[in-house]
Amino acid sequence: MRHDISSKEIDPNEEPLLIEHLSKSFGERKILDDFSLRLNSEENVVVLGKSGAGKSVLIKCVIGLLVPDEGSIKVYGENVVGIGKHELDQLRTTIGFLFQGNALYDSMSVRENLEFPLRRHWIKITENEVNDMILDALENVNLAHTIDMMPAELSGGMQKRIALARTMILKPRIILYDEPTTGLDPVTAREIDQLILKLQEKYHTSSIIISHDMNCVKTTANRIVLLLDGKCYAEGTYRELELSRDLKIKQFFE
Repeated sequence: MRHDISSKEIDPNEEPLLIEHLSKSFGERKILDDFSLRLNSEENVVVLGKSGAGKSVLIKCVIGLLVPDEGSIKVYGENVVGIGKHELDQLRTTIGFLFQGNALYDSMSVRENLEFPLRRHWIKITENEVNDMILDALENVNLAHTIDMMPAELSGGMQKRIALARTMILKPRIILYDEPTTGLDPVTAREIDQLILKLQEKYHTSSIIISHDMNCVKTTANRIVLLLDGKCYAEGTYRELELSRDLKIKQFFE
């Protein structure tokens, strides 16, 4: 059973995420061009594309870090585009974001890093509940023993798992993973892939995973969306796209 501490009321009958006709440009360069995507409940969708294709731009629009030029992004029926700061902060409690570079605070211990989102969202919980949530989050990633360590004392893989624990501490319903295995050795990357699946099963999350690591794509994806020329060029299972004769699709599976 999930323990919801989000301050945001949501309709569980609504789709977790619906992106329609999204466009985003930087100067004269169009990154997203009429892009649409639907994320179903308890589904992992991998967005696959070349470097610079706009994958990270896409999820930054979803979380409200970037404002699209056109289109809508509905999280459980509520449009992220154009809502006020307070409403956006509330909506963000339902979304977890795993940054590509982990974004741990070097001057804070592991405990303090995990406390940060709890303080940031002004959730009404006791100190005992805070401690329990931190320990639970760390146990999810098998790193309870690191609670009083500093990020600099951790390996790259451990830092990634701590970042994932922090992402999960608010028990988000949607998780956005930005290149979760980048910079990791193959063994550690596989551990992160399995952890993504474990958390999906345990918390019934719906996720968008940005990746060009084909091992990660194959392991974690229920469905793949190919982002090409700013558009949703193709979608399907790993096997369906792997068997495609379209050269623009085949290049990712060779």
